[in-house]
Amino acid sequence: MNDIAQYRKPISTGARRSSPAETKTVWVLASVSKQVSNALTVIHPVPFSIGRKAGCSLQLPSKTVSSHHADLTNRDGNLVLIDRQSTNGTYVNGRRITDMVTLKADDLVQFADMAFRVRCGDHATASNTLAEDVCDQALALVQFDRLMEKRLVTPFFQPIVTIDGATNLGYEVLARSRMFGLETSGALFGAASKLNLETELSQMLRWEGIREGMTLPGNSRIYVNTHPLELGKPGLIDSMAKVREMTTVLPITLEIHESAITSAKEMFELRNRLRDLNIQIAYDDFGAGQNRLAELCNAAPDVLKFDMGLIRDIDKAPPERIKVLGSLVRIVLDLGVVPLAEGIENEAEARVCQELGFTMAQGYYFGRPAPPNKFME
Repeated sequence: MNDIAQYRKPISTGARRSSPAETKTVWVLASVSKQVSNALTVIHPVPFSIGRKAGCSLQLPSKTVSSHHADLTNRDGNLVLIDRQSTNGTYVNGRRITDMVTLKADDLVQFADMAFRVRCGDHATASNTLAEDVCDQALALVQFDRLMEKRLVTPFFQPIVTIDGATNLGYEVLARSRMFGLETSGALFGAASKLNLETELSQMLRWEGIREGMTLPGNSRIYVNTHPLELGKPGLIDSMAKVREMTTVLPITLEIHESAITSAKEMFELRNRLRDLNIQIAYDDFGAGQNRLAELCNAAPDVLKFDMGLIRDIDKAPPERIKVLGSLVRIVLDLGVVPLAEGIENEAEARVCQELGFTMAQGYYFGRPAPPNKFME
C-alpha cells in the first residue's frame, strides 16, 4: 500500500553494515513531539548526530535546536548521549546534561523543545527483523495520530441475548479500525498507551459506538466500555452526559471491568450519577481476578457479566466447579442483579448456563462481532 511505503521511508538503518557487536541491540528514538513527522527513528549507524542542519543523522525542524545539538554513540554496548554545547540544552528525564550520559530504555530525552522516548529492541531478534518491527510500530503510531484526529474507528457489535437465544437484548460495542497495525482493540490501546491517550481513545470509542448503535434495529440497548484509568475521574461522568445529550432515548449500559473497582463507595456514587442520566451499569469479567462480592452488596450493578474463564467448557467441568458457579449465580439473583454468561461457544455450554440460572448470554454461539450493517439485513 502507498501509505505503508510513505511512512516507512524515514525509518532507515543506513547504508553502512554493522558489526555483530553493533547489532545486538537496536536503539530507537520515539517522538513525542508533533513537529517530527516520523514517529520512530532507528539510531544507526553510530555516532548518530542530532541537530537542525542538513546532514545530521536526525534533522529536527525547530529553531530552538542548535545546528549540531547532540550526538548518540555506543560505549561497551550502552547508548550514550553527548551534548554539543547546545544553546537551549539537552535534557534527560527533565535534567539538563553537561557531560555524557548513559541512556536506558524509556528515558525521556529532550533536544531543546523536541522530546523523544528511548526504546530498544532485544538482541534475540535479527536486526533486519527488528527494523521491520520498528517500521510497523512507527506506522501504527503515525496512523494512531491520524485515527484520533479523523475519528477513524470502526465499531463492531456483538449480540447480547436471553440465555435461550430466543430474544436479542442488545449489543456490546467492541473497538476496531481498518487502519494498518490498529485493527484490534489490543493494538488500538497499545498505541494509545505509548502516547498516554487511553482515556481519550476510550471516550471516542464510546461516542462513535453509540452514534453507530443508533442505526441498529429496535432501539437496541448498547453496552459500552470504560478504560481503568477513567475510574475515579470526573471526566467519565462528563463524557457520559455528552453521550446522553446525543440521544435521550437509546438504552445504554456502561461496563466497568471488575479489576478497576477499588472502592465500593465510589462505585455507589458512580452508579447513582449514571442512573440520573438513565444509564445502567454492568461489572465486566466477574471472576477473572478476585470475586468482588462486597462491592456487589454495597454497589450492586444492573448486570454482572461472568468472565468467560468461568464459562469455558462448563459442560465438561467437575461437579464442584459447577456447584460453585451455581452458588454465585444464586447470590447475584438474590441481589436483584442480572447474571450474564460471557464467551459461550457451543450449545452444551449454553444449556448448562441456563440450568445454573443465567438469564443473559454473549458469545460466538449467539453471534460474532460485526459492523452494524450486518444486523440490518
